[in-house]
Amino acid sequence: MNWFYFALISALFSAAAAIFEKKVLFQEKALEFSLVLALFNLVLSIPILLSLNLSALYGTALWVLFGKTILGMLSFLCVMYGLKNLEISGALPLLVLTPGLVALTAFIFLKEALGRYEVLGLILLLVGTYILQLLHKRDLLEPFKIFVKSKGHRYIVVALILFTVTSILDKVLLKEYNLPPLAFLGFQHLFLAIDFLLLALLWRKKELSIVPTLKRSWLPILLVAIFTMIYRYTQIEAVKLGSVALVLALKRTSVFFAVVIGGQLFHDHYLLRKTIATVIMLAGAILVIVM
Repeated sequence: MNWFYFALISALFSAAAAIFEKKVLFQEKALEFSLVLALFNLVLSIPILLSLNLSALYGTALWVLFGKTILGMLSFLCVMYGLKNLEISGALPLLVLTPGLVALTAFIFLKEALGRYEVLGLILLLVGTYILQLLHKRDLLEPFKIFVKSKGHRYIVVALILFTVTSILDKVLLKEYNLPPLAFLGFQHLFLAIDFLLLALLWRKKELSIVPTLKRSWLPILLVAIFTMIYRYTQIEAVKLGSVALVLALKRTSVFFAVVIGGQLFHDHYLLRKTIATVIMLAGAILVIVM
């Protein structure tokens, strides 16, 4: 199969996972949902873990991956809190800012040059973000104020910062440590399950309600886990066959699908304007990634 179809499948299932996440979060707490999802992902990853040649893996790489999953756990939890407090069409497009933040971080700390297309991409990301947050009041400063006033937006900002760090660590693990992609996927789910279990035990020893969450929402959470495994696996296959930049660019269209479909399903406000803003942001992200 061509890399394009693998990447497109990855984008579609990523969008489906986001829509079901929002659906579950209407009635479940973010921590309980995240923990159950992590456990389901671990169960689905068992065949991958059993197939690995453990003698070929480097201990240092796994320690780095474990540290990375702690940040990944916190970023995922922040996204879930953001999704719970915001409309899906307002929260997900903000995650498109990640490539721009990675590019800026590399420019500032790693002295990597920014080309004119990357600069244009960053401008489009800023314009799209501004339009996305511009409310019906037409207060020109509202898009800046909302990140201070809104709890949901603060969660997304923290998630973006963490995603920037984990994206750089992903590159280090796959390129510098040569960690095989399937090993990366399997051990990441194992470590995330451990991370969420430890966090849940430390954070809510008395209030944790895993059993009621399982009884109410086990099926949609299982579907999210299956969708997650599919979109991550197909992304790996796409990267094997094609350009990493092109795969990531196409994968970003998952946000567009989630905004359009999820926004209609959940009756989000100002959906047309948010869709236009999402398209602008995706264009900017693609310029940053590909160019």
